[in-house]
Amino acid sequence: MMNQRKKTLAAVLALTTVLAGCAGSNVAEEPAEETPAAESPAAEAPAAEAPAAEEPKKETVEPFTVSLRHIQIGEAQKFRKAILDDVVAATEAEIPGLKIELDGVEDQVNRFTKLPAEMAAGNPPKIFDLFGGTGDALKYAKAGRLLDLTPILAELGIADKFLNLSQFTLDGKVYGLPIGGNTEGFYYNQAMFEHYGIAPPKTWEELEAAAETLKNNGVTPFAMGSKGAWVPLMLVNTMIGRYAGPDSINGFLSGAAKWNSPEVVAAFAKYKEWVDKGYFTKGELGLEYADMLNQFVTGKAGMMFDGSWRSSVFKDPAQAFDLTGKVGYFNMPAVPNGVGDQSFVNGNYGNGYGFSADLDENELKAVKAFIKNLYNDDMQLRGLLEDGVLPSMKLSDDALAKVEDPIVKEVMNLMKNAGGAFSHFDSVVQSDVYKESEAQIQKLIAGQASPQDVGEAMQAVQDTANAGQQ
Repeated sequence: MMNQRKKTLAAVLALTTVLAGCAGSNVAEEPAEETPAAESPAAEAPAAEAPAAEEPKKETVEPFTVSLRHIQIGEAQKFRKAILDDVVAATEAEIPGLKIELDGVEDQVNRFTKLPAEMAAGNPPKIFDLFGGTGDALKYAKAGRLLDLTPILAELGIADKFLNLSQFTLDGKVYGLPIGGNTEGFYYNQAMFEHYGIAPPKTWEELEAAAETLKNNGVTPFAMGSKGAWVPLMLVNTMIGRYAGPDSINGFLSGAAKWNSPEVVAAFAKYKEWVDKGYFTKGELGLEYADMLNQFVTGKAGMMFDGSWRSSVFKDPAQAFDLTGKVGYFNMPAVPNGVGDQSFVNGNYGNGYGFSADLDENELKAVKAFIKNLYNDDMQLRGLLEDGVLPSMKLSDDALAKVEDPIVKEVMNLMKNAGGAFSHFDSVVQSDVYKESEAQIQKLIAGQASPQDVGEAMQAVQDTANAGQQ
């Protein structure tokens, strides 16, 4: 009888153990009780099989849409658009029920027309292209329209990965993320320079001598398309950084620098001098940004002042044609009697993505996934290799060593050896000031305002804007 009772207890304990280990079972484990052998089914038959584990219930998620405004439109932006498409696909796959609705809008239309109206009405897209600085991100952050990304960056472990978030930071909180960095300088036609015996200019005198040589041979020295005023303002911004010094750009907002100072007016005067000498594309006020590139790649102009983001064009035969792989790059040389360290470059981490402060739980999940999928080492390196976009995040030396594009290498080398960087003034000054700069540069080009007139008009608007912030 004792042996029989031992067998019974062993069977009961075995059955209890099996039931307790079943996945998804709600049966609580209870202490086993002794059962007389005659009453125990386990004593008469093998232990019953445990019930099959229940299938975990799949969470039902209602489909939802997140709007995403981007500016990656046109042939020149195709590499960036491909990266965005891959990030969108990865994010949709990660978040159940998510559909991201893309809205491609031209850069200036988004920045100065659509987004300001949407911000004023309180209905911006959930994810949108955003510029940093006083006139854009910081203004919208003050109005409570932008999502505070500070806790999200900490959660994702990337808070210390960015090179410069200053243009998106207000009172210690981050309200936007730059997708990359950029600088601006001169692209030049290497074959044309060689044909006319022109060396890449290292001094201001050599730069203007190169322009004269090209002009005397029937070639426009500098391709330009000024219908969009921001295009000539790229060149003007760097001239101001040279003539008035690197500190002048931030000085406009603080009042330490004046638009009507002799140094800043000298920058406007030099631009006007080049206009009068015929150094720019004839009819530039009627030409778009894309027309400027076309002038350069078709050999009608020998040089072009543009951003480092343009570098990818010159390795793509579909865009660069016969100029593929035959373009060089150099920084604006020091100007005679220029103020401050003339080795500084213009450098910016001012364009990227912002996110609406008005998000529900699902939309917030989508935003976190989007940030994780876009802002990582792989995507930053891909942007650098495929599109020449300088990384906004810290990359390892091994990653940077993968760069083979000679223009990108030159850009990175120049930035590495620069004394520092100054921003584009459009990311520093107030919106009204920047809008005035667009109007004034076109008046200068058209001969409707003198360099001094431009400086006086700019300073008047700057004074009003600064007073309004006090």
